[in-house]
Amino acid sequence: MIARCAAALAALLLSGCATFFTPPQTAALLAKPPPDLPPRVERAETPFFPQTRDHCGPAALATALADIGLPADPDRLADAVFLPSRAGTLQLEMLGGARRQGAVATRLPRELEALLREVAAGHVVVVLQNLGLELIPRWHYAVVVGYDLEAREIILRSGTTERATLPLRTFDYTWTRAGRWAIAVLPPEQLAATATEADAQEAALGFERAAPPGRAAQAWRALLARWPGNLLAGIGLGNTLNAAGDAVGARTAFESAAQRHDSAVAWINLARLRLDAGDRAGARAAALRGLQRAEAAEPAWREAARTTWAATTD
Repeated sequence: MIARCAAALAALLLSGCATFFTPPQTAALLAKPPPDLPPRVERAETPFFPQTRDHCGPAALATALADIGLPADPDRLADAVFLPSRAGTLQLEMLGGARRQGAVATRLPRELEALLREVAAGHVVVVLQNLGLELIPRWHYAVVVGYDLEAREIILRSGTTERATLPLRTFDYTWTRAGRWAIAVLPPEQLAATATEADAQEAALGFERAAPPGRAAQAWRALLARWPGNLLAGIGLGNTLNAAGDAVGARTAFESAAQRHDSAVAWINLARLRLDAGDRAGARAAALRGLQRAEAAEPAWREAARTTWAATTD
């Protein structure tokens, strides 16, 4: 899907159509707001970068990055994420662009309440809208910086408008027509408040591919702090700490993952690190358990387990 910046006329036309019907999520939220959701939130201090033609993606991404104190130059970001041949920016490029700048970009649940809760947690949210029609779409990125349930409005950094307000139902229409895509852009040590475990894991994986190992380790630590039982996060933490030169931290991470999950890959990695540290007895014990698990339950790791076991018995 390509995101192109929409003309103001399309928004006005859509707003007029939206007055006849309130989307179900908006209607339910306004009829009975959750008692723990603040009625009004606005991050007025969020920076603003007015877009140039078709550059709503770079402008929105710059806004989100600047909000967490990372370098945010829309022109430089445009060189990295804007596709001239498509006159727009793909969602994939938005995710990659954020990660290359040192932020973890996490997809959020496709629910209006989740979006508002993320803002209430102090995080701006980049959203994709369709300000046109289903058959004639006009894609547009904006940044949600606030909402007012009493006024039934959402507050955006959008296009060339620093503080754009839309009726919640109008926003819900435009957001729904774009697939209800939204991301939080945050430092690696901080998780999106409403992210699911699966989306947080996907975000950490994507960040690991783009970030220095030490920074990637922070993302895995944050994920483990919320979901201690996530095996992939335990393995990811061990791998990134080892790549960052922290062999002691890596051994601790793999030992924790091995003991919690009895995973062949965790035992194998632990054995190799113990062997590197000169702990042959500890390495043999870990390698043996890794071999047992690989033979019984994790056949994909059999060859690695056998090789590691052989290395500890030479």
